[in-house]
Order: sequence, then structure tokens, then C-alpha cells
Amino acid sequence: MDETLRRAALDYHRLPKPGKLAIEPTKRMVNQRDLALAYSPGVAAPCMEIAADPCKALDYTARGNLVAVISNGTAVLGLGAIGALASKPVMEGKAVLFKKFADIDVFDIEVDTTDPEKFIEAVALLEPTFGGINLEDIKAPECFAIEAALKARMNIPVFHDDQHGTAIVVAAAVRNALVLQGRELSEARLVTSGAGAAALACVDLLVTMGLRIENVTLTDKDGVIHSGREGMLPNMARYARATDARTLPEVLPDANVFLGLSAPGVLKAEWLPLLADSPLIFALANPEPEIRPEVAREVRADAIIATGRSDYPNQVNNVLCFPYIFRGALDVGATQINEAMKAAAAEAIAALARVPAHDSVAQAYGGRKLVFGPEYIIPTPFDPRLIAEIATAVARAAMESGVATRTIDLDEYRRTLETGNARSGQLMLPVFHAARGSQRRVAYGEGEDERVLRAVQDALGEGMVRPTLVGRRRILEARLPELGLSFKLDQDVDLLDPETDHEAMDALMQAYRAIAARKGVPNAEVMRHVYRRPSVTAAMLLRTGKVDAALVGGNSEYWGEVEHVLRIVDRAPGVNRVYALSGLILDAGALFITDTHMVPDPTPEQVAEMTVLAADAVRRFGLEPKVALLSHSNFGSSHSPSARKMRAATKLVHVAAPDLLVDGEMHADAALSQALREKLVPDARFEGAANLLVMPNLDAANITLTALSASSSSPTVGPMLLGLAQPIHVLTPGVTARGILNLTSIAVARVNSGVEETAGR
Repeated sequence: MDETLRRAALDYHRLPKPGKLAIEPTKRMVNQRDLALAYSPGVAAPCMEIAADPCKALDYTARGNLVAVISNGTAVLGLGAIGALASKPVMEGKAVLFKKFADIDVFDIEVDTTDPEKFIEAVALLEPTFGGINLEDIKAPECFAIEAALKARMNIPVFHDDQHGTAIVVAAAVRNALVLQGRELSEARLVTSGAGAAALACVDLLVTMGLRIENVTLTDKDGVIHSGREGMLPNMARYARATDARTLPEVLPDANVFLGLSAPGVLKAEWLPLLADSPLIFALANPEPEIRPEVAREVRADAIIATGRSDYPNQVNNVLCFPYIFRGALDVGATQINEAMKAAAAEAIAALARVPAHDSVAQAYGGRKLVFGPEYIIPTPFDPRLIAEIATAVARAAMESGVATRTIDLDEYRRTLETGNARSGQLMLPVFHAARGSQRRVAYGEGEDERVLRAVQDALGEGMVRPTLVGRRRILEARLPELGLSFKLDQDVDLLDPETDHEAMDALMQAYRAIAARKGVPNAEVMRHVYRRPSVTAAMLLRTGKVDAALVGGNSEYWGEVEHVLRIVDRAPGVNRVYALSGLILDAGALFITDTHMVPDPTPEQVAEMTVLAADAVRRFGLEPKVALLSHSNFGSSHSPSARKMRAATKLVHVAAPDLLVDGEMHADAALSQALREKLVPDARFEGAANLLVMPNLDAANITLTALSASSSSPTVGPMLLGLAQPIHVLTPGVTARGILNLTSIAVARVNSGVEETAGR
């Protein structure tokens, strides 16, 4: 580690407060009643319930989502036996990964003993506290006995991640590498460098999945594990070969898989020709592998290579596994993590790498193209689909193998994991449900944009669209394979190519000329707009009925794109202006804000109009709108022009939509706090927190939206254009593929509803 990295790491762990973990309450504690409920006397109620039925601990405590990460510091990373206290930063790091990737809470526990029996006793006594135990950084061979003893004594999952997490990810990678080569696992011949806990766990799991024991040869620092060797543990002895070979190069000839979990540089370049054709070289010693990939490729260009490092393709990283196998195990109340659950996790990881990678993955990896092949045989740790695929597979295996204490609906479970993983997912769930399977025709103006193409792939997977891309065929035919996207031009999607589809483009141009002549567009500009502005092209496809909805923009200034749309798509009947609504998910729930992008300083009549339109849009998300018209004034406390505007708008809304739960003018804190609102007015029009905030001007709306999004790390949903006769939305330059998919589903759901936007309810 160089000095710069060392200092940066120390600062990271020290500032702004020491460590990487904190405990946050999940219940409010703001008054005497809260105290009485949380502690004495109220806490006695759940205590008695649990005393009568221990299973009730899952209902009344955090135990069902709490894992212990436990070590004695005898084998910490590549640092060795540095002791329990010195291992604490690593255990805290493991806890952070559990929380980040699977929303599992963790206490890290460092046990200050190297005596296996004392360690076992200390951990076993903790069973009432935790839903699962993750053993970490415990040296072999003691780790085998410790895990076995704890599994026998405890009725919750006990999982030594250094063994089994590595094994699961290795098994997934081996499975996929063999798929690329057209080989079966039962046909492969495997040689290891290393016969410790991780190596043995890898081989054990591969054997469970179909590798033949007679095709396995283990080696370690003392040479080949042969049948005449003394002092072997049973899990090593089962692989001892009757052979005269004693060194690694002697057993490499015709091996299909080299599995290194040993030490730097032990695999020499001159030995590589001994391996079979197209070998798998898994050099997993960390931080320095058994052989560097660039060295291996010079000799064996046909090899598929994996390491444990993040700076090379095919990183074997335990984080692909352990958060999600615990997620699935906890959610079905599994009493253990068995071989069936491990194999299910490995197969799920392998299957995920064989489908196109998620857009957010490409963002996390600097735009790197992640396409199933020799340099992408396992998913990356930031693939958001991991939790739904792996946890569901593990939960299914637990139920089928009889170790689950609860039965769950796996389809509903998968949907919950999918939507809970994306912060916008909870908000979008009913909209996706309304859009799914409808095959609506949707035009995408920026049809060559990677974000659009990835969103189209996902929308096709949901069955919600028959896309029409505006783009050049020559570009797309090259780009789709590069991105690893599986849909086919003309087969799965329609294409309008301005370079070649002259008849269709000319028809759109003539239709646009008739509109543009009365919208201030010079006749000389008509052709340029249609052919060179894809937003115009896509909007005209919608205007002329060629598609049901359209999404445009994303690569240029938002307002400029909106101007083109407003020339082409008419306002809905009775609507005077077009507005923009944006939504986000905060810890307290969904929150919508309007008008975030369109009208700089609306009149009272326009505020009222946007309120009614926005409330109708909120209902499409399955929510009953609770609307607050915001101001610096609180229920008449100011008579400034802005306050009078919002006060007048509130009265107009009450007339236009008498059943709408709306109140104002009020401060933002009053909108979000019922207790505060009740102090101000005795007859507030809605209960609880508002979920739709109507702002007095564009500045206030946009600033509030961006500040909340940035401070909460919540992605926005939208902006959604309100008040147009046809469903079309303009993408902001910072939109993600997920954002495009969200707006696609919103547009399709509106088409499916058959409801036309109007100024009144």
C-alpha cells in the first residue's frame, strides 16, 4: 500500500467521526408517551408476548434482520493473526456491506480468544440476539471445527464467509466459463493451488454441483495431496489422489481449471502450455495473484482468467454472495444455510451474468461494456438485480430442503426485493403494474442513446412497449452488440432512420409543416427540424397516431426540447398551461412537488390548475393525494403578493375539486407535520404528512426538489409533463436508464387508463 492510499484510508476511517457504523433508532422518541411505549412500562407488553411464544421476537424486535459478524482476528485478510481488536475495521466494513447491499443490520463482534472451545461457547450464547452468524477471518483448521460445532448447537444460520462465500462465487464463475466453452462440469478436470478453508469449500460445492471427485487434484505449499500423506483432515482426505506426482507442474497437464487460493506467483508462465485447451485460470490470491492476467495471456490467449482484484475483469468477490444468501435465509427463518442453498445462490449468480447488464452497473464501472463472455463471466457487485435473483433462489432452496420455518410467496417476494432495491421502485410499483404486458407503441427520440437502449431492453422485458427508435440503423447495428443488448431491430423494435426512411420522414415533414406554419417556424426550417431534431420526429410520430406515447430529449437543454414539444402536441381540453410534476421517495414515504420545470411564476388560477392536474397524476401511483400549497406565510400570517397568491389559489382549488384533501397557504414544516399543523389551525383539511407540495414559483419547486434529492440520495421520478392531450415526456440531461424506464411506464399507464387530462376532475 502506497503512502497516499494509506493516509486516505486512515482519514476515511477517522473522519468525520471514528469508525464506519452507527446505531439509529427506527421509532420516534420525542415525548413522554414515546418513552413510555419504548421502555417502561410499555416494553413489558412485547416481552410477555415473546416469553409466551419465542417466534414473536421476529414481530417485536430487530432480531429477524440482525446478523453478527464475528472474528477472533486469527486470519485477517492478508494481514494474518493481528488479533481481535485489530480486526475490528474489517468487521465494521463487512457490516457496511451487509447494510449497503441487502439492508441487513449488523453488530460486529470481536472475540478475544484463540481457543476454539472458548470461542464456540462465547458465540453460541449469543443466539437470542441474532437471526444469523457470519464467521469471518478465522484461521484454518480451527475454522472447520468452529463452524461445525456452532451449526450443531445453534438453530440459526451459521456461515463462514471466507469458505462458503468464496465457494459460491467461484462455482458461479466456473459454471459460466464452462458454458462459454461448451463443456459440462462433470467433464472438467480441476487442479488447485491451496488446500485451505476456501479452496476446500470451493471444491466441495463444485462437487455438489456435478464435478467428479476423481477429477480433482489438490496441492498446497507442501505439494500434491496424495493418499499416502499423513495428518489430513477428513474434508481434505476425500480428495487425496493415489499418484506418484508430488509437485504442481506434475499435475497440471490437461487440466481444464486451475483454482488458485494460495500465494503470489506460484503459477509460472512456463507451466501454462501444460493446461488443456481454453483453460480456466482462477488466480485468486489477494492482493497479488498466483499469476498476473497479462502474463498469463501472453502465453495462453485462449484462457478465461479471474482474479480477486477489482482492477481486472472477472473479480471473484464475496460481496456478490453473502448479503443476499443471508437475506433469503433470514426472510424464511432458515435454521441453517445448507448445500442446496449455496448451490442455488451459485446458479442464480451465474444466470444473472448471462443476461444484459443493468445500466447502473455500467455507470458504476465507468461505462465499461459488460457483455457475457470471457471477460464477464460473473456479475459485478453493483448490479441491483443481485438481491432479487439470489435471495429468491436461496429462499426457495431453503423451503424445498426443509430448513425454512416460514413459507412465503416467492413471486411476491421477488417483486418486493426488486422494487425495494431501487429507491424509486416503491413509488413506481402500481404504475409498473398498470403498464406491464400492454405492448403500447412508444417512440424514443434519442434512439441511439445508451440509456434509452437499456431502458428499452427493460421495458421489453416487462412487456409494456413496442418501441419505435428514432436513430441511424448503421449506428444501432454496431451499438447493440457492444452493449450486450438482446433485442433485435425490426423484430422486437421498430426503427425510423432519418438517413434511409425518406418516405416516412417526408410524410412527417409535410404534417409538421401544416402545424409549424402557425407556430412561428419558418418554412425553411421545417425540414431541418424534422430530420435533425429527433424530439420533433418522435413528437410527430405521436401527433400523427403512429405511436401511443413518446419520450424525447435527454441530450440537450430541457427548455429547448419542451418548446419543440409544445409546438406539436396540443394541450388537453380546458387546460391553459403545461406544468411539470416530479416525485421522489424519502424515508417517510413518497413526496411529489410541482411545478418543478415549466412555469416560472404562475398566477393563482395556474396554481389551482396545476394542483388539480398534479393530484390526478398522484392518484395514478395508487396514492390518495394530500396537498399542501406552500408559502413563506402560514395560514394568513403574511399579506405579501406571494402569500395572497397561494391563499387565492387554495380557494380556487376548493371550488374546482371540493373532495380533494388540500390546504394552504402554509409552511413546509406544517405540511409535513400534523402536530404542528393542528397547533396552527383546528380544522386542517387532511391528516398526516402531505404527499404533494405545490410551490409558489418554479425557483422554489426546483430548489426544493434538487435539495431533497441530493440530501437523501433519492432519485427523482420525472419530471412528468401535465396538461398535454397526449402522453409525452421530456428527459433531463441527467436522466438515467431507470428514470427513462419509469417515465415509459408512466406514459404507458396513462394510455392504458384511457383517461384524458383535463383542468377539472
